[in-house]
Amino acid sequence: MEITKATTMGEMLEFDPGIAYILMQCGMHCVGCPSSIGESLEEACMVHGLDADQVMGYIHEYLNQRKAEEQA
Repeated sequence: MEITKATTMGEMLEFDPGIAYILMQCGMHCVGCPSSIGESLEEACMVHGLDADQVMGYIHEYLNQRKAEEQA
């Protein structure tokens, strides 16, 4: 799955629940909130005053690290 700014929070968390930790580290403490599940990453970042590109970068960094660990 490719994570983009249009990917919903629900889609990301279903793909990899570990993304929740990354989001919380960025300041999104409402990851489990039912209303956040339908928001895109970009919308959620806007609500929290975060840079969507930066948060997306952290998510990709996490996913790339996880992938490398699985291949090792």
